Amino acid sequence: MQFSVGVEYALHCLLHLIDQPSNQSIGIKQLAQYQGVSETYLGKVFTRLKKAGIVTSTPGVKGGYQLARNPEKITFLDVVEALEGKTPLFQCKEIRQNCVIYKDQPAPDWMVQDPCLIQCVMHEAEQKMKSYLATKTLAWLHEELNRKIPDQIQTKKREWFKQALS
Repeated sequence: MQFSVGVEYALHCLLHLIDQPSNQSIGIKQLAQYQGVSETYLGKVFTRLKKAGIVTSTPGVKGGYQLARNPEKITFLDVVEALEGKTPLFQCKEIRQNCVIYKDQPAPDWMVQDPCLIQCVMHEAEQKMKSYLATKTLAWLHEELNRKIPDQIQTKKREWFKQALS
């Protein structure tokens, strides 16, 4: 199991949208340049974020993206599902029914009446991960990073975006 790098790019870029005044958006060009990622790739990431209702966009030369909801209402799970989809990570193929012993006859009731135990464990693990990701929000991430990142770096970041957006 592996999430695409788009999840990381999305979370980092969404953090920059938190600090913008509500009437100002940030363009893909600026976000891509700041993060050192391809504009094309980041554009695809933000298309999915928009479709999921995490960001809104403003067209035009001074257009760009803003958060569609408060950062307290955007979870890591929202971002993961926007980019990776909601398909379960484990896809049980019921291979237990392919056993050579039952090749010429239907699988016995005891085998097929209950769900596959492997599937049960995998789905339970996925649910626990999703539950955890649902507890972590952009607001939480923003607060944690603000405690760790020195003020001088925060100031440089704000100045960089102010200059890039003017």
